[in-house]
Amino acid sequence: MADAKIAKLQPAVAALGQISENEKSGFISLVSRYLSGEAEQIEWSKIQTPTDKVVVPYDTLAPPPEDLEATKKLLDKLAVLKLNGGLGTTMGCTGPKSVIEVRNGFTFLDLIVIQIESLNKKYGCNVPLLLMNSFNTHDDTLKIVEKYANSSIEIHTFNQSQYPRLVVEDFIPLPSKGNAGKDGWYPPGHGDVFPSLKNSGKLDALLSQGKEYIFVANSDNLGAIVDLKILNHLIQNQNEYCMEVTPKTLADVKGGTLISYEGRVQLLEIAQVPDAHVNEFKSIEKFKIFNTNNLWVNLKAIKRLVEADSLKMEIIPNPKEVDGVKVLQLETAAGAAIRFFDHAIGANVPRSRFLPVKATSDLLLVQSDLYTMVDGFVIRNKARTNPSNPSIELGPEFKKVGNFLSRFKSIPSIVELNNLKVSGDVWFGAGVVLKGDVTITAKSGVKLEIPDGAVLENKVINGPEDI
Repeated sequence: MADAKIAKLQPAVAALGQISENEKSGFISLVSRYLSGEAEQIEWSKIQTPTDKVVVPYDTLAPPPEDLEATKKLLDKLAVLKLNGGLGTTMGCTGPKSVIEVRNGFTFLDLIVIQIESLNKKYGCNVPLLLMNSFNTHDDTLKIVEKYANSSIEIHTFNQSQYPRLVVEDFIPLPSKGNAGKDGWYPPGHGDVFPSLKNSGKLDALLSQGKEYIFVANSDNLGAIVDLKILNHLIQNQNEYCMEVTPKTLADVKGGTLISYEGRVQLLEIAQVPDAHVNEFKSIEKFKIFNTNNLWVNLKAIKRLVEADSLKMEIIPNPKEVDGVKVLQLETAAGAAIRFFDHAIGANVPRSRFLPVKATSDLLLVQSDLYTMVDGFVIRNKARTNPSNPSIELGPEFKKVGNFLSRFKSIPSIVELNNLKVSGDVWFGAGVVLKGDVTITAKSGVKLEIPDGAVLENKVINGPEDI
């Protein structure tokens, strides 16, 4: 059955003129793996909690060299790659997510460029920046990157693979059926970063410049900054791969975790967990850490494994619908590659290295007095003693960035806030201070305005009379 499907699929894929031979063979091999059902079930009893040797506590890493020359030498072995394939659609923005303004008029991309520029200037090194785009973000990113033409930093862009969506009914690529628009295609997840680095020629270019490690992170994680302590540790200990993990809070129960399994470290994602164990997986007691998707990977190792076609990460089937047609896209994740690299480790890092902006509620945190900005780095306000951030829930009226910004005359002070829940047609004046637990609910059809300078501490507000 599987063979028949592949036999039918191969000529259809071969006829797709829009993609390269590398993409065609990569796609066929992904589909073949999926059909052969080689996803082995995890045997729950074999899972072991990793030791401190495998998931190294950040505090136990040796301090990096102090002198400038040694630090320059270290940094000259590094390249930084940001995963830039995502669109800002969930936040109501067109174009790449990385061009959403985060703070003081700076976008994610601006901050990344400023950070690396200040690093290169401080140490006289040359850390290049690579952006992995998808076909969704490629053209826009090329235009945006022009504004950094005069900066002192080398910026390289390349595209991740473009694969055809599969029609579930007959396993034929959607574009083969005359749907030639963007809807016929998908980017196959960030596990694709390794073959795409190689296929784009960027991997060999970096190796020829003497680069040894690449630091890969999501472009929307403001905490993913270059860390000398981690880089130094990997070079000293010849670890080919390092995943930064951080302690789970109740907000992170779905995040993948690292386990020791049959003598190797590997990523365990919620999708791989048997139903009977899902609650155990979500508990903070047994699985205490989760993957931040900040990854440090040795470039020679990537080359070796990609050329041997050894990176067979778990396949994540992602069913979609396009114009009423059920389609399937098969994806992989970069973190799942950890088990193929030698001497792979996790580093248990402070929560400050994980500050993703996935929604406007995250934007509220980052734009507030909870953070300040220094040289493109977003730094947490020491005045907040609680190590975890406030929990913020904003209603659908705040979902799009434009609406979110128009509903705040200025971003409230939240240094002493624990929980905020806002629903309905709520508008905030300037200089509002929120403390403790605050719930604000505008009744249906009623506009509720929080006046300038209001201080709300442990309040439930259902109308102006409660302010």
